[in-house]
Amino acid sequence: MTMPHAPFLPPARLGVMGGGQLGRMFVHAAQAMGYKVAVLEAAPDSPAGQAADSLIAAGYSDALALAQLGQSCVAVTTEFENVPADSLALLATHAFVAPGASCVAIAQDRIAEKRFLAGCAARSGVPPAPHKTIATDADIDAIDELLLPGILKTVRMGYDGKGQAVVRTRDDVRAAFGAMGGVTCLLEKMLPLAYEVSVLTARGFDGASVVYPIAENVHRDGVLFTTTVPGPNVSPDCAARAQQAARVIVEELAYVGVLCIEFFVLTDGSLIVNEMAPRPHNSGHYTMDACVTSQFAQQVRAMARLPLGEVRQHSAAVMLNILGDLWFAADATTQREPAWAELLALPGACLHLYGKEQARRGRKMGHVTFVAPTLALAQAQLAAACAILGIAA
Repeated sequence: MTMPHAPFLPPARLGVMGGGQLGRMFVHAAQAMGYKVAVLEAAPDSPAGQAADSLIAAGYSDALALAQLGQSCVAVTTEFENVPADSLALLATHAFVAPGASCVAIAQDRIAEKRFLAGCAARSGVPPAPHKTIATDADIDAIDELLLPGILKTVRMGYDGKGQAVVRTRDDVRAAFGAMGGVTCLLEKMLPLAYEVSVLTARGFDGASVVYPIAENVHRDGVLFTTTVPGPNVSPDCAARAQQAARVIVEELAYVGVLCIEFFVLTDGSLIVNEMAPRPHNSGHYTMDACVTSQFAQQVRAMARLPLGEVRQHSAAVMLNILGDLWFAADATTQREPAWAELLALPGACLHLYGKEQARRGRKMGHVTFVAPTLALAQAQLAAACAILGIAA
């Protein structure tokens, strides 16, 4: 019989809620370590389902499917934050669940998330942006002018720029609130942003935590475009403050697993904590090729109650997201295959495609990471790749 705090060793079966690309890369990492993996996902041909040892084709709230997953696995994780927290709580009656339902519930609700991050600020030294809940017309009438201009965000289900709008006046807020169906929103003050960083951290079952090098991110149309590590604009002081804040946040959550925390660096050098993702993150994909332990191997270690892996970065890295737009000529509907052979001829190119059968504009289809002895060399290969793929650098 397994002892309550003993690690779960291969060839035990691990479970993952969700069938997307993050689940697929988790499956590959777990299998490389000798584990079997079961995926719960309704879509019959999902990226993670293709790679898994077994697929439970059902919705995330299906009680019978959850029982089947929990009873067949020693531990279960999630690959995206919008899996119902109640489902994770139910799974926890059968198996070890990491991260736990309470942690995921905080990240699912922007109001709860802001409240939690504000509560951490005394210890972390990094507050969230000024903000206000918008649930009624009266809330709009009561907006402090100091909060404008701002960004109105739905409290739940927003990601990759979805469910949010830039607002400059009360009338803008009113119009955006109506366009979002009158669901509860959060208004955040727009701040003078210099750049954005993300801090990937992990905490083990024993309470030990690790923090990866700071990643500097560039977004286009609300979707991550590139991640550069080490961040060319990130000072040692900024990195230390962000890493310390991440350690406080993951400890305050009593978290087990991989957590990504996004921060804004303002033009005056100050830090603002933006949001959390209770899972591996797009900006952490560089760890697969540039660090001793990838974020997905770390996810396996945490949920299996194993010691966490070394996070040392051995190569400079630049990660480029590959969207479905690359499969289409400008203003065309006919699909074409991108020039992968030319791309892979570039030194240090590490291509990862996610097994998605249909390319759509804006859909994440894969990523390529360029690793090199110096950041300048990695950035040069990124520029060359953009030229090959027809992407404006």
